[in-house]
Amino acid sequence: MLLGTLYALLAGLLWGLVFVGPLLLPEYPAALQSVGRYLAFGLIALPLAWLDRKALRQLTRVDWIEALKLAAIGNLLYYLCLASAIQRAGGPLPTMIIGTLPVVIAISANLRDARRDGRLPWASLAPSLLLIAAGIGCVNQVELQALRADANADIGRYALGGLLAFGAVACWTWYPLRNADWLRAHPGRSPRTWATAQGIAVLPLALIGYIALWAYMGVSHDSFPMPFGPRPGFFIALMVAIGLFASWVGTLCWNEASQRLPTALAGQLIVFETLFALTYAFILRGRLPQPLTLLGIALLIAGVVWALRVKPVALPDTQAGSAH
Repeated sequence: MLLGTLYALLAGLLWGLVFVGPLLLPEYPAALQSVGRYLAFGLIALPLAWLDRKALRQLTRVDWIEALKLAAIGNLLYYLCLASAIQRAGGPLPTMIIGTLPVVIAISANLRDARRDGRLPWASLAPSLLLIAAGIGCVNQVELQALRADANADIGRYALGGLLAFGAVACWTWYPLRNADWLRAHPGRSPRTWATAQGIAVLPLALIGYIALWAYMGVSHDSFPMPFGPRPGFFIALMVAIGLFASWVGTLCWNEASQRLPTALAGQLIVFETLFALTYAFILRGRLPQPLTLLGIALLIAGVVWALRVKPVALPDTQAGSAH
């Protein structure tokens, strides 16, 4: 439990970086940031795949199809929605909506995976979910007040950003549940190998997406300078950094956590991503968070600590099934 939680903490620290990219590259299309990040991830995975080639050869056609689905929805589509949301609504609103993931995933997993993982009793889980929800509410109340006070705010643009953030939530509710299914069904397989496999699977998708976007911009006479934009050095360096640390190392850490923890609990630990994303946002702003924000962070941490104390209860069917 402790090691799994530490892996989830490290994954959150690294995944928080993905919220920074769209803020540092506001003039770059979200689609270019999405395919650029995962093209970098795929290229980074190539030498890792060579080192891990023996284990990768053991993956079946069905395994590769699953890796392709996970890469398409949990990587490319998720980041396209997230980057688009941040560019339209700024950092706070998408962070608030993405911050609901621990609650959404915990409830989804508890409904879906109780037979496999045991059920986390709702009465025991409720205080944790309420603390996390209250913490997210506090953190974002300050941000929403700032949005309302902005006379230049484009409400329609913010609303579209919010809808796109909900799209990102849908992608990343599906991803950890399906990813955990594969990992729990293959306990003898290395989480590192599975992270590399997803990098290899996303490479052709990202390459096709990059070429298609470049062609579309050429046909539509878009003035954006392809292939690397107005700040090519910075764009490439940022994509490589996010591709390596957030995509490969972050996925590796999350896979390690997913093999050690019940899915409902692992889902709640995505709260670390929200905490680190907020931390990075305040570092970029160059100011300390307000007291209500700090209270929210404290509530989030309290909710996670509470969740770690909840033990899964095996269902009768689970016990009967294990006897056969």
